[in-house]
Amino acid sequence: MTAITDIAAVGTWVRDAGAIAVLSGAGMSAESGVPTFRDAQTGLWAKFRPEELATEAAFRADPRRVWDWYASRREMMKDVHPNAGHHAIAAFQQRHPGRLTLITQNVDGLHQAAGSVGTLALHGNLFEDIWLDPCMGAPGHGGVCDVSRALPGRPPTCADCGNALRPGVVWFGEMLPAVALAAAEEAAQACDLMLVVGTSGAVYPAAGLAHTARQSGARVVVINPEPTELDSVAHALVRATAAVAMPALLGG
Repeated sequence: MTAITDIAAVGTWVRDAGAIAVLSGAGMSAESGVPTFRDAQTGLWAKFRPEELATEAAFRADPRRVWDWYASRREMMKDVHPNAGHHAIAAFQQRHPGRLTLITQNVDGLHQAAGSVGTLALHGNLFEDIWLDPCMGAPGHGGVCDVSRALPGRPPTCADCGNALRPGVVWFGEMLPAVALAAAEEAAQACDLMLVVGTSGAVYPAAGLAHTARQSGARVVVINPEPTELDSVAHALVRATAAVAMPALLGG
């Protein structure tokens, strides 16, 4: 493994790669000013640990409290916008259709807001709602209740079956979405180059994708201003932030 500070050297790998996978984490959005998970524990929420709010059991025990906490997190995000790193990835995808697969651990939706297509959001999306329980089926709606028809509330509920909406994120103790994870694993196996951007590499199974890419013969580059748990897997390290490194690497 060689530490490379010359982004141009890694840029050569980008140009040579037929298939690129990008795995992004919280550091991807740091320069956008995204509040961290712990930042949400202020004011009325200071007495709660995130683990007491981000579980199915917590939601079932007190749906209004958990819904209101996520509403406050959404409010904290209202003035946050994609940074240069997000835009660089989206622009590359538009110039080179089908060449770059984006996998993210982030739930902030900034990749999608920047225009990235086919984003594999392993931990869900903070701004999407899903049903808490499997739908009983609404007449005339193909057996699936329509989220848009939910009655306003804290949380909103289905007008047909009474099912509650919940934030579309992966809670503690839940499995990652099977379809997105399978697609991410396929991209890791098929890529020539994986760029691991802004993630500590401590959360699995997402971090395991870097191992998969390396074992499948891809070059792995870790882009992070700080050391990560995936540094030993990488062929190269770029000690820079996402907003600096990604436009330089993907700009061409």
